[in-house]
Amino acid sequence: MTVEEGWPQHGVGAEIAGIMMETEAFDYLDAPMYRITGAEIPMPYSWAIEGKAVPQVENIVNGVLQTTYRKK
Repeated sequence: MTVEEGWPQHGVGAEIAGIMMETEAFDYLDAPMYRITGAEIPMPYSWAIEGKAVPQVENIVNGVLQTTYRKK
């Protein structure tokens, strides 16, 4: 699982996921690669709504639970 504040495409997480899927590292994965990224919107100027555009703790916890096949 990767977490980054950037957009889903062309980011560090996308590159890591690509490498994992294209190499022998894929054979060692217990679950599919999962990426948590920022929303595909321009970054808000207001600090009050900036949190809506970037991953939050809840998003990360839900991603881990989904990747490990557990329910919330």
